[in-house]
Amino acid sequence: MATTEGSTDRPTAAPRAAAAATGRARLTGLGVALLSALVFGSSGSLGKGLLETGWSPGAAVLARALVGGLVLALPAVLALRGRWHLLRADAWLVVAYGVVAVAGCQLAYFTAVQTVSVGVALLVEYLAPALLVLLAWARGRRPSRLVALGTVLALAGLALVVDVTGGLRVDLVGIAWALAAACGLAAYFALSARPGAGLPPLALATGGLLVGAAVLGLAGLARVLPLATSTDDVALAGRSLPWWVAVLALGVVAGAVAYATGVVGARRLGTRTASFVGLTEVVFAVLVAWLLLGELPLPVQLLGGVLVVAGAVAVNADEGRAGRPRRRRRSRVPVDPPVA
Repeated sequence: MATTEGSTDRPTAAPRAAAAATGRARLTGLGVALLSALVFGSSGSLGKGLLETGWSPGAAVLARALVGGLVLALPAVLALRGRWHLLRADAWLVVAYGVVAVAGCQLAYFTAVQTVSVGVALLVEYLAPALLVLLAWARGRRPSRLVALGTVLALAGLALVVDVTGGLRVDLVGIAWALAAACGLAAYFALSARPGAGLPPLALATGGLLVGAAVLGLAGLARVLPLATSTDDVALAGRSLPWWVAVLALGVVAGAVAYATGVVGARRLGTRTASFVGLTEVVFAVLVAWLLLGELPLPVQLLGGVLVVAGAVAVNADEGRAGRPRRRRRSRVPVDPPVA
């Protein structure tokens, strides 16, 4: 019989190439997710100037969603390339994204901060990654040691970043609204990572922002959400700017760019890793406030930022290891003994 010794080693090139491609995709997704966290973190500093001139939080969030959706409208149409059937097939995904992830999460958070401190509200809202881990565990996917370690590190770092010991204010109703915001944030990551029928990320972000703006507008008309505005100049980065410049910056940077990159990053990293990387938004918020508003972060907040990043790295390493194909042991093809 003819022998093919060594031929069993050749097919390993395909899994290695696939693993390399997966690694590059995850690395790109990690960069996009970090960019999303950065621009999301700028929303507080960009919106603070509007709030100080008399804008209500609801009006600022509505302007952010509406401007962001309008800015992304044309790129979304180009990304669809006439495939309108994808939009119809994923209509439920767009509506859920807009109602729960955009409008519902923001409404719950701003309702929470009316009765509890901002630090407590943020700490409870960003329990979303832990909620996703518990949900996966309930479905039979037990978290690994790396995921458990990353969860503990990230939550401990988050507590230090938001400085919950300063100005601590607890109210059961406020905590309940903050938990609702955490569920909305978890839904944001889960819906962003869901491929659906193949709807492009730009189309999902655009539709979600416009649906969210419509829901917020209806809440304002129903007097559930106060919508107060002002035309006074806004102080930002030591300069006085017209109000519309601040609105455009909030809508384009913290709206269009943030949600579009958030969907792309979540689809490449997956729900769990994207949610842990999203925790860096709080760290970036502190750094952006330092640059734009001159609010110097405390040393304990910097330490918390290191812990948050370490937790996200641990979870990402576990996801990358889980997606890496296992090496197969080399097997030699038996050779027929020589015929006497």
